[in-house]
Amino acid sequence: MEVIAYLASALIGISLGLVGGGGSILTVPVLVYLFGIPPLLSTSYSLFVVGCTSLVGAWQNYKNDQVQLKTAFMFGASSISTVWLTRKFLIPAIPEHIATFDHFELTERMLMMVLFAILMLVAAIAMIRNGREEEPVRNRELKIFLPKLLLYGVGIGLTTGLLGAGGGFLLIPTLVVLVGLPMKEAIGTSLFIIALNSLIGFSGDLGHFEIDWLFLLKITAIAVAGVFIGGKMSAKVDSKKLKTGFGWFVLLMGIYILLKEIL
Repeated sequence: MEVIAYLASALIGISLGLVGGGGSILTVPVLVYLFGIPPLLSTSYSLFVVGCTSLVGAWQNYKNDQVQLKTAFMFGASSISTVWLTRKFLIPAIPEHIATFDHFELTERMLMMVLFAILMLVAAIAMIRNGREEEPVRNRELKIFLPKLLLYGVGIGLTTGLLGAGGGFLLIPTLVVLVGLPMKEAIGTSLFIIALNSLIGFSGDLGHFEIDWLFLLKITAIAVAGVFIGGKMSAKVDSKKLKTGFGWFVLLMGIYILLKEIL
């Protein structure tokens, strides 16, 4: 089982390198179901792993002039602060036993994993659709959509902060449609935003959790190595077909987690 868990850790990075957005959605399930780490702590570890792997991916894109730093910081103004506040104040306030309805007990573990399963289903549908559709028509009227952009930043920040997922499947369409970035620049810019959100969000956890740094750095190193492998593989495969196939895989995983936690 341990070997499978470490192979799955490499898959986190490989999927991120291959599909750009959505790959980090695997991190929490790998930590919870294969390594046996509690869900809340897993979301914290996920922020660190996702942040580091996304930073590597963003750096690779930055060298190719595929990262719009101004857009990233503008978008991050709302998302980063939301992530940090969520991790610093909301996450520690979640009790282990939330409520009891007749003979049904809602626990922190069940709530987190059900919410994460729903997120996986949404991400899967987005990846399947994006894999089938052409690149959306870009809109370059940035100022008109600025309030909506900041609102999206809060929503993505809350998602990242609560569930430890990068939210690339939400970020990329937002950057393409609202900001008007070409797809490649949207992917690179989203990776940078995810890195900022995740690492700053992780800093909000310090003092709330006892971090096993040796384990965390080991998993992160494996995932980062996977990013380079995925990047090499992406040049040899059809990215649209790959994203569609990965979307179906995530969809099945989300359904499995939902059934496992509820039934």
